[in-house]
Amino acid sequence: MPAKASKKSTTNKPLILITNDDGITSTGIRALVEAMRELGKVVVVAPDSPQSGMGHAITLDEPLRIESLKIFEDVDSYQCSGTPVDCVKLAVNKILKRKPDLCVSGINHGSNSSINILYSGTMSAAMEASIEGIKAVGFSNLNFSYNADFSGPKKYAKQIATSVLKNGLPTNTLLNVNFPDLHMNKIKGIRVCRQAIAKYEEDYNERIDPRGRKYFWLTGKFVNSDPGNDTDEWALKNGYVSVVPVQFDLTAHHAISRINTFWK
Repeated sequence: MPAKASKKSTTNKPLILITNDDGITSTGIRALVEAMRELGKVVVVAPDSPQSGMGHAITLDEPLRIESLKIFEDVDSYQCSGTPVDCVKLAVNKILKRKPDLCVSGINHGSNSSINILYSGTMSAAMEASIEGIKAVGFSNLNFSYNADFSGPKKYAKQIATSVLKNGLPTNTLLNVNFPDLHMNKIKGIRVCRQAIAKYEEDYNERIDPRGRKYFWLTGKFVNSDPGNDTDEWALKNGYVSVVPVQFDLTAHHAISRINTFWK
């Protein structure tokens, strides 16, 4: 078990936990480290391999392993054999000496707007931090390439994190932030939005492996049927950074009174 991250001489600075779902060697997490290191004491705890689409999965039936790495200059970094949520749980319970002031997850390679939040390991890691009472933000870039341009995301991630550290967030609320695939100078600014009502129209390609056995490969397309100009999909399409406040309370509060009438 690695030694807990030291406080060193930066105990008066905010403690910032960084994690992701693309793995500790991804370009996106390096960009996020560069954006956050000026804001406080950064500690990285991230998966040792890509974990995209894991959602809020946790490891129950296998041992978890943590290894300290020297991968980012002057930043305590640990790779974990588990899921993004495992990384946050272990960071809070075993690695950090205190709860962080902020948890940032990403920068994800690919969109986590709209319905993607339900599948996203990036956002589930941030959500786990929020469940722990930690201010949390998930960041995603609409470019899937390993060599994507992160200049714009770095600029706006730093701006948003600075604001969250200064102003806080409403109780049990975290932010889902997505960056359009544009050069920094072409991004129009930040829009606070609602999550678009959109989904995937899925298909499974049926194939035969070399041994003659049937298997399926998930395909399909993303369909946005939401015409609103106040959604994350609209903001991204029109060159804005989308910021959607989300919560882990999934109760449909507006439906309680109506559902109650079913049994009266």
